[in-house]
Amino acid sequence: MSISRKLLLLIGLTFALAAVIPAQKPSATPRQEKLLNGMKVLTLKTPGNDLVSLKLRIHAGSAFDPQEKEGVMKMLSDSFFPTADSRTFFRDELGGSFDVSCNYDYIQIDTRARSGDFLTLIETVAQAIANVAIDKDSTASLKTAQLNKVEELEKDGAYVADRVIAKRLFGTFPYGRPINGSAASLQKIDFADLKFAKNRLVTADNATVIISGNIDPNLAFRAARRYFGAWQKADKHVPSTFRQPDAPDASVVKVEMPGIAQSEVRYATRGFARSSKDFAPAEVFARVLQTRLAELIAKGSGSNASVVHGEHILPGAFTFGYRSQPSSPVVLSTSADMNADPQSLHSILVRPVTDTDFSAAKNEVLAERGKHDATDLWLDVDTFRIVSPSDDLRAFQNVALADVNALAARLTNAPLAAAVVSASTVPTASSTAN
Repeated sequence: MSISRKLLLLIGLTFALAAVIPAQKPSATPRQEKLLNGMKVLTLKTPGNDLVSLKLRIHAGSAFDPQEKEGVMKMLSDSFFPTADSRTFFRDELGGSFDVSCNYDYIQIDTRARSGDFLTLIETVAQAIANVAIDKDSTASLKTAQLNKVEELEKDGAYVADRVIAKRLFGTFPYGRPINGSAASLQKIDFADLKFAKNRLVTADNATVIISGNIDPNLAFRAARRYFGAWQKADKHVPSTFRQPDAPDASVVKVEMPGIAQSEVRYATRGFARSSKDFAPAEVFARVLQTRLAELIAKGSGSNASVVHGEHILPGAFTFGYRSQPSSPVVLSTSADMNADPQSLHSILVRPVTDTDFSAAKNEVLAERGKHDATDLWLDVDTFRIVSPSDDLRAFQNVALADVNALAARLTNAPLAAAVVSASTVPTASSTAN
């Protein structure tokens, strides 16, 4: 090659690199530190943001509620910022927002504030966690508020159906018990239950905080160390291990709720843990099943078909659901005998997944995963014991048609639970969608 051609090639390569480098996105990997008390602190600089976000996740949720005292962890999550004023402070004084959530696997506090107030944001959240007031009076207020919430929830046929099918599939296993508690379980909770749960589970070494925005990561870490440093660590860790549930009763659970506008029908079978290699294929298969269920119930009077694969530390469930007429709901047979009932729920499980089915479902799953907040994904690393968000994404990208069909074959003979919530008694002989 001549010198002139080499020179032209070098110049062209230089311009090409100059065009690529500005297009590269800054690294989304946060700085990770650990305080002496065991708390993990992540800081992520995202220039251009007007608001700073602080998310604190405690890696223990309602799975740790004592039996017959369901609702303890939900009430405990509400105790961190128990008054309306303590919650609106983030909006009125810091120009941001506040939210707290509790599920089976964790409690999470989501807060935002103006960039200039991020030190106040850190201090406010840290003080709330360190100075939780749990006594007879505060517990009574929390209990009253939670009882009111549960009373409203239990008027909703969909909520009742979800609770009934979970109990049928899991029994007393944690995922079969209500996160929000029930009227009976909440009445049994006293302040000693909340204090015990707080001292055992709400500890620095069982928590991760991530601070993101247009921040100085060094300053943010020093602030976290200063304000969260006094938070106590646990004497010992409490593992999330529970005896697996027995196979569910095959008969249909029937619940009557006079006056509801539509019946709610549910089926469920066991799923896979979030950290399992089968989780990603299961998510894709759930999308295939949802399309099939919608087609099946459309032959009758069903609507609003959904198939959800639960995301949990321990194996969750595939939950199939739809709505039907209030008094004579369409109830699909769960028979595995295709000759006896070609339109049973079993029929959508055994049909092989085609390339077309697979491509559409996988694209939907990847599109949804792409919408997840990056900070939540980093918190998931500790909660669900996954390697990293990028490693997790690759697991979804690498799902193959063979993986989904292999998983489907394993689910073919899995026991199914069934439940119907209707305005009147459901006939003993289940009808099929004709």
